[in-house]
Amino acid sequence: QVQLVESGGGSVQAGGSLRLSCAASGYTFSRLSLGWFREAPGKEREGVAGIDSVGNTRYADSVKGRFTISRDNAKNTAYLQMNSLKPEDTAMYYCATGDYIGDTSWDLGATYDFWGRGTQVTVAS
Repeated sequence: QVQLVESGGGSVQAGGSLRLSCAASGYTFSRLSLGWFREAPGKEREGVAGIDSVGNTRYADSVKGRFTISRDNAKNTAYLQMNSLKPEDTAMYYCATGDYIGDTSWDLGATYDFWGRGTQVTVAS
């Protein structure tokens, strides 16, 4: 059983930055793939970024060039650095873990086995 706790959300002005953290426990973190998802009211859950166990990264087109996913295996923590935030980035952000993610599966919720409870990001215009 993997436990995930997200933190770092908050309210910022458009153009601002936030760094989300996802602290994991209960499994060998370095073996896991991780994904960040978001869900806004009235919208479907969207895959934002993914990183596999060897550090390969993938991003949704809507965040490429603005968001960066990373991991620190020594700290059992993954991060999502979000720059140039836009009002449309407003959502609840969740991290999730799974054994393997690929180019066509990283943004599918079914790829992941464990999920955190989320952290709210609000971007004001």
